[in-house]
Amino acid sequence: MAYNSENYKRIAAEFKDKNLRAKQAAELRRAELHERLPEVAEIDRALSATGLRILREATKGREGLDERIRRLEESNGLLLEARREILRSAGYPEDYSSVKYECEECMDTGYLGGKMCKCMRRALTLAGYESSGVMRLIEKQNFTTFDLSYYTGADRVNMEKIFAYTKRYAESFDGTKMRNLLFIGTTGLGKTHLSSAIAKAVIDKGFDVVYESAQKIFSDFEAEKFGRVPQGENRTARYLSCDLLIMDDLGTEMQSQFTVSCLYNLINSRIIAEKSMIISTNIDRNELLEIYSNRITSRLFGEFQTCLFTGKDIRSQKRLRK
Repeated sequence: MAYNSENYKRIAAEFKDKNLRAKQAAELRRAELHERLPEVAEIDRALSATGLRILREATKGREGLDERIRRLEESNGLLLEARREILRSAGYPEDYSSVKYECEECMDTGYLGGKMCKCMRRALTLAGYESSGVMRLIEKQNFTTFDLSYYTGADRVNMEKIFAYTKRYAESFDGTKMRNLLFIGTTGLGKTHLSSAIAKAVIDKGFDVVYESAQKIFSDFEAEKFGRVPQGENRTARYLSCDLLIMDDLGTEMQSQFTVSCLYNLINSRIIAEKSMIISTNIDRNELLEIYSNRITSRLFGEFQTCLFTGKDIRSQKRLRK
């Protein structure tokens, strides 16, 4: 898996702290019991000496060792039962001083048998939603909620193909092979919905996704170029390093020589690094050819699989259905 490195560092540190806090809280509860119930303190001291007692028995020789160990275990069992009874009588739960982990499987370490536990994977996935910029969208816009009933006739056939293709794209995404998509179509035809759906599916697989508008991406590059960001802050590295960059609304940005140059460098850098990209735009092929240089359009139509969205504005249809 290729989790966002900053997210991984933060989540790993949180798990380390979580494990330590659980143990410290258990120690505080144990200290409370020892202060209020001295007999529990005596039992705990006896139980904690079990290891030393077993070692002493082992030094006496192998003969009869199994029986001596059995008697120790039996004694410990009686002590534990006495401890539970004392706690019950005092109104405490039997496991009051036990360490209570949020995840009992990995004991809040994030790993189980050398493999990442599902609880840590879930935390990283949620962090991925947040850092990708798609958290708000994916709740309503995913493959499950994409409704093909808004398309009819030839548009329905076309969108069924695009839906199936984008779903296969997300399911087969492995971060090792560059696969670029260009979504073209007017507003309200499902480009943002399927972009969000892909983002969710790819993040769920553990990959680092950034979903951002073209305007915001160019603004971040401009701010860095002209020194308008705090010292040491890097706003643009993620656009170059993430496993999948989704650029929404290309063509809505204020066009200038800088934005055109920025777009070329971004696309070219990701192609060279063999990192996947999805670009969504409301303007058609001819407008793209007019607005952007041949260096850009040759890459858009040469290195990207074009998905032409057709149909009637879904937002308008939804208003009419209400």
